[in-house]
Amino acid sequence: MTDLSAPAVRRPGEQALAALGLAAPAPDPADASPHRFPGGGSWRTEIPSCEGPEALAVVLAEAARLEVPVHRVSQGSGVWMLTDAEITEMAGATRERGIELCLFTGPRGTWDTGGAVRSDSRGGGPRARGYDAVAGCVEDAVRATELGVRCLLVADEGVLWALHRARESGVLPADTTLKVSALIGPVNPVSYAVFERLGADSVNVPSDLTLAHLTEIRRVSGAPMDMYIEAPDDLGGQVRMYEVAELIRRGAPLYLKFGLSKAPGIYPWGAHLRAVALDTARERVRRGRLVLDLLARHGADGGMAPLGSRLPGPLHRFPTTD
Repeated sequence: MTDLSAPAVRRPGEQALAALGLAAPAPDPADASPHRFPGGGSWRTEIPSCEGPEALAVVLAEAARLEVPVHRVSQGSGVWMLTDAEITEMAGATRERGIELCLFTGPRGTWDTGGAVRSDSRGGGPRARGYDAVAGCVEDAVRATELGVRCLLVADEGVLWALHRARESGVLPADTTLKVSALIGPVNPVSYAVFERLGADSVNVPSDLTLAHLTEIRRVSGAPMDMYIEAPDDLGGQVRMYEVAELIRRGAPLYLKFGLSKAPGIYPWGAHLRAVALDTARERVRRGRLVLDLLARHGADGGMAPLGSRLPGPLHRFPTTD
């Protein structure tokens, strides 16, 4: 039911263009996603590429200064690039603030000995090449969850299925969430639904999907979606700030990821990249403030999910037993 007391969402330039006789057609209600996060809300926020405790401290301080609400922070280098003490520190700092910490699992094909990923075809891309790579990802998952992490980022369908089965069987904590990386993000509704059924609790789609593509996905799946509102250059460099209200309307439940284009790559991170890691962490939070300000100007900032919420709600899965 429509809330008649809620202010109408304004599209960019709407009033000025209407005054010039250039009004746009009204949005089609059929395009709107019917799905929401459990507990209410159509969007959450994520600060990506938070590569260690020092970068996390920068993110938390800047988020407090700029009043940017944060539901989740994620890391891209991998569990294996952090010490136990660093993971424990990050898990404790985020837990105290009700923020979900998501760490990437294990080896990926773009970093191992396979040469095909450097060919024009890109080979298997970031996927786990061979049994040992899958085992490394599972090892990372077990280690991270034992140290208090409850969200794992994956870039391989087989690893996703293995971790979902591990969660179902009790090898991993039952409240562990699994997030599909933008590196293998699905580009059609059928593949999106397959990721949900393999165990994904949120699915990162490429930032070049059209608004119509999001609507198509939402007609078959209610699994939370992640999208870079500003994508890193190696993922396309798209900047979609002026579309953010419509991205939410069509893609909900949606994680707004505040990425950064025109920034150096920092994976796998180490102390040699300290300055750029901290500077870009700070700027990602500022980008978040810009997005939230834009939503507020357009009257579209009222659908944020409660801070501290992290679970995806009931989802469709393939059976894990024969």
